[in-house]
Amino acid sequence: MADGLRHEGLTVFVRDLVVEAGIGVHDHELGRLQTLVINVALQLAPGPVEALGDTLNYEDVARLSRELVAEGHVGLVETFAQRLGRSLMADPVVQGVTVRIGKPGCLADAAEAGCEIRLSRG
Repeated sequence: MADGLRHEGLTVFVRDLVVEAGIGVHDHELGRLQTLVINVALQLAPGPVEALGDTLNYEDVARLSRELVAEGHVGLVETFAQRLGRSLMADPVVQGVTVRIGKPGCLADAAEAGCEIRLSRG
């Protein structure tokens, strides 16, 4: 960059996206929707960002999350996180992604439980 600064990367994130999903392996979880809280951080390649096409639209993260939910019941939050992460990595501008899925209310004495995965190219 002309000002002597080096652009080392860009992170686009969506925090606390709430969806209702068919998820779980226990009998009491089948046939009903449960709340998931989705957090995503996408690492993009360094470079100038002057237009929406230079980055990733965070509305796409929400859309992909909802499309995945609409596909039907998923047994594990880990499976959901992996599917969402792989879907987001399909965009070539994304160099890495961290997906955190929380399932509030699934443990009586905890605010939520869930998982976090990280995917990167190479």
